[in-house]
Amino acid sequence: MKKILAMALALMVTVSMAGCGGSNGSGSSGSSDSGSAEKGGEVASGVDDGVLTVAMECGYAPYNWTQTDDSNGAVPIKDSNEYANGYDVMMAKKICEANDWELEIVRTDWDSLVSGVQTGVYDAVIAGQSMTEERMQQVDFAGPYYYASIVCVTKSDSPYASATGLKDLSGGSCTAQIATIWYDSMLPQIEGAKIQTAAETAPAMLMALETGTVDFVCTDMPTAMGAVAAYPDLTILDFSDSDDGFTVDEGEINIGISVMKGNTVLKDAIDSVLSDMTEDDFNDMMSEAIAVQPLSEE
Repeated sequence: MKKILAMALALMVTVSMAGCGGSNGSGSSGSSDSGSAEKGGEVASGVDDGVLTVAMECGYAPYNWTQTDDSNGAVPIKDSNEYANGYDVMMAKKICEANDWELEIVRTDWDSLVSGVQTGVYDAVIAGQSMTEERMQQVDFAGPYYYASIVCVTKSDSPYASATGLKDLSGGSCTAQIATIWYDSMLPQIEGAKIQTAAETAPAMLMALETGTVDFVCTDMPTAMGAVAAYPDLTILDFSDSDDGFTVDEGEINIGISVMKGNTVLKDAIDSVLSDMTEDDFNDMMSEAIAVQPLSEE
């Protein structure tokens, strides 16, 4: 248990460093030269140079994470001596292979993802983003490239572990990652829940649960599956088949790849790859990511 906590803390430090250095790393991205920005009223694809520059947190397992070497197919993170891996990296590699592009990974914080793709700092965001109506007003989405139901996670010995619906979580303290539908839209649906300050990152959210700061957290199924793999004392509360579950729309469970508004060339190229994949293909790739995520290692 001590080893697992130590590894989680190390990952949190990495993510924190990534947030501090995100603007410098992404600001020098190669995509700013090829240009995702508008040229003469048209939106450039950003991949005319043969490089797809993709932004992600590199700290949101199993979607993406940071590691110290290139094991399991990890890709170098721009302007660092570290590597990125995870479901998002695997998907980015598949897209690049199909289009004969080189892949460049840029590490940045969650709140910079939308603005960065809007301004052409990077070509695309592959970072576990829900395809919400609000985001779709700011960027265009290819995909979905995953379908993620909303769940809660608690400790196996918690009095909330036997919950069969949202009403059973009333009175419990909870949190989720900042600027996500989990915190903004899902937790308020739990009547009587004691909603705490949002966690800055997914690892911080899980650490709040593991250390007893909160009774449960809200997240999506892949993140929950990764958490249970990392912390054997956690359990998933899935109310999707219950009459007392979260009210969600397709945009909140559909996970997409964002590009600049009007960048139809890049969007169509990505969609052409995703259209050949099934939901089972997505799930198989996610299972592979969960199996190799650093926090699941003994």
